[in-house]
Amino acid sequence: MITCRTFVEFLMDYTSGELPESQRDDFDRHLADCVACVTYMNTYGETIRLGKAAFQDPDAEVPAEVPADLVKAILAAQRDTR
Repeated sequence: MITCRTFVEFLMDYTSGELPESQRDDFDRHLADCVACVTYMNTYGETIRLGKAAFQDPDAEVPAEVPADLVKAILAAQRDTR
């Protein structure tokens, strides 16, 4: 049985289609009854989508609503991985 706590542990495999069918069925049953986990999963998917989109055009301007401290942290992390 999937609970909200265990839901998060399997979310990546579920969204990528790598979760075994028996667990996927449990996951789907949980989603049918849990609005909070559906919302969490949708937010997770949007985060992944936005993360991928952020690297499609390296010369694109950073939107004004993105906090400057976040931009600095991302740039510092990129420098550290090079």
